[in-house]
Amino acid sequence: MRSSRWLPIAGWCVATATSIVLSSFALSPVLNAARAGEEALPELGQLPGAEVAVTTTSSPTPPPAVPERPEPTDEDPGTDSPSPSKTSRKPSSKPPTGATTAPATTAPATTTPPTTTENGWTVTTGDDGVKTYVRTFRCDGGQAVIKMTSRGIVTLVTATPADGYSVQKQGSDTNLVVYFTSTARSFIVHAQWWNDAPLVEVNEIGG
Repeated sequence: MRSSRWLPIAGWCVATATSIVLSSFALSPVLNAARAGEEALPELGQLPGAEVAVTTTSSPTPPPAVPERPEPTDEDPGTDSPSPSKTSRKPSSKPPTGATTAPATTAPATTTPPTTTENGWTVTTGDDGVKTYVRTFRCDGGQAVIKMTSRGIVTLVTATPADGYSVQKQGSDTNLVVYFTSTARSFIVHAQWWNDAPLVEVNEIGG
């Protein structure tokens, strides 16, 4: 009775084991291929970095504006270029051919004649040979600067009175008298050309 009960179970176990063995044989090529594929996979560190393409979008550049060509008018048909402007020609500042320019005149250089001293007079001789004599005379009434020439001309250059005196000129250009006067005293400066030489006398009156 017991052996007959376990027979179906044992048969089922044998059939199940047989199907498992057959399935393992059938799946062995697939498993071997999967193992070979696993061995061919590279390591993660050896994988090259993925290239990422970066694309930028930019606004399209508008084409340059082409100016419209004006249509020819009736006054100037068939011409596109502007007419050349008229320029006025300036008169030339160059002198006409054949004109001669006068050379610039230069002023003659003036030279100061040399001076000498004669008997207290400062003497200068001009180009014409005329001598000029200049001398200062002083007295208590003031001082007078007399000038004479070798031609006999007498000139009073300056006359400066002292304090309390006044000055007065008399005579001519050949016989000159200068007075320095006060209430108590007076001085006379008498100048003339005498004997081819200047002569001056200073006198006191009322002293």
